[in-house]
Amino acid sequence: MAASNGGKIGDIPTDAMTLNRFVMEEQMKHPGASGSLTLLLSSLCTACKATEAAVRKAGIAQLYGIAGDTNSTGDEQKKLDVLANELFVNLLKSSYQTCAMVSEENEDMIEVPVAKHGRYIVCFDPLDGSSNIDCLVSIGSIFGIYKRNEEEGPVTATHCLLPGNKLVAAGYCVFGTACMMVLSTGNGVNGFTLDPSIGEFILTSPNMTIPSKGKIYSTNEGNAKYLDKKLQQYLHHCKFPSEGKPKAARYVGSMVADVHRTICYGGIFMYPGNSAAPNGKLRLLYECNPMSYIVEQAGGKAVTGRGNERVLDVVPEKLHQRCPIYLGSSDDVDAVLSYLNQ
Repeated sequence: MAASNGGKIGDIPTDAMTLNRFVMEEQMKHPGASGSLTLLLSSLCTACKATEAAVRKAGIAQLYGIAGDTNSTGDEQKKLDVLANELFVNLLKSSYQTCAMVSEENEDMIEVPVAKHGRYIVCFDPLDGSSNIDCLVSIGSIFGIYKRNEEEGPVTATHCLLPGNKLVAAGYCVFGTACMMVLSTGNGVNGFTLDPSIGEFILTSPNMTIPSKGKIYSTNEGNAKYLDKKLQQYLHHCKFPSEGKPKAARYVGSMVADVHRTICYGGIFMYPGNSAAPNGKLRLLYECNPMSYIVEQAGGKAVTGRGNERVLDVVPEKLHQRCPIYLGSSDDVDAVLSYLNQ
C-alpha cells in the first residue's frame, strides 16, 4: 500500500479540510453550541452548489434569457434568477433552521411553515450580477444570517429589519473560473474552492485578509455626470495623482466579482448615491450588509459616505432598502472619506 505523505497519496488529498468539517470544528470550540448554524450553512452550501451546476449548463439547458417578470426592485428577472431563488428557498425551508427569509426576488418576507421553524433569519441575493449571465461574466450568490430573538412572538417582516452589526455569519459564492465560497462566522474570513470531482468545498484560502492599501478602484463611471463634486475630485485623484502611479480602474458590474477582487488585491469598491439615485442601487439587507461584514472581518472598512457611518450600523426601515457603499482597503476608504467629508 502506498504511504500517505502529508495527508496525500499521490496527488489526491486524504485529509482535506472541507467546508462542513471546518464549520463543525468551529462549532466544537463552543461547548454550548446546538449545531443549528452548522446545519443551516450546510443547506446554504448545497444551494450554492446546485446554483453553480445550473449556471455551468445554462446554455445547454436553455436557461439564458429573461423569464418575463420583474423582481422586488424592478429589475428584469432572468431564468437563472428564478431557478436560483427556488433552490435557495426550498433548501433553506427544508433545513428546519430558518423562521423567515428575505430574497431580492420576492417582494415580501418569505414565511417558513411553523412545523419547519428554526431560530435564524436568512437574507440573500440568490444570483448577483444577473445582467452578466448571458455573456458568461462572473456572477455569484450572497447571504447573511441573523439569529432571531425567539421571545418576540410570531415572526413578521419587522423582525427582519436588523442592522448588519447583528449578523452571526455571512458569505458569498463566486461562479467564475472556479467556484469559491467565502465565509465568515465572526472569526475571520476563509475561502473554500469547490472540487467538482468530489462535490465538496475545500479550504484553499485560510484567514483571508485585505491589503491596507490597493492599486485598484472600482465604480461605474458611466454615472459620473450624476456624482457629487467631491467624489468626482477623488476619482480625478485616482487617475491623476500628484505623486506616484494612477490607480487602475476595474469594474465588472457584478458585486460578488468586484468585491472578491477587492478583497484579494486591495483597493476600493464604490456604489455611491448620486443625484439620480440618492441611495445608490445596492440593497442593504442582502448585498451591502453581508459584503461589509466580510470585508470588516478581513481587516477592511465599509462605510456609507455619510460622515464616518459604517454600513453595518444602518438600521433598515424596509426589506429592499438601498444604501450607498464604499468598501475595501482601510487606507483607500479613509482616502475617499477625506474628500467626501471636506
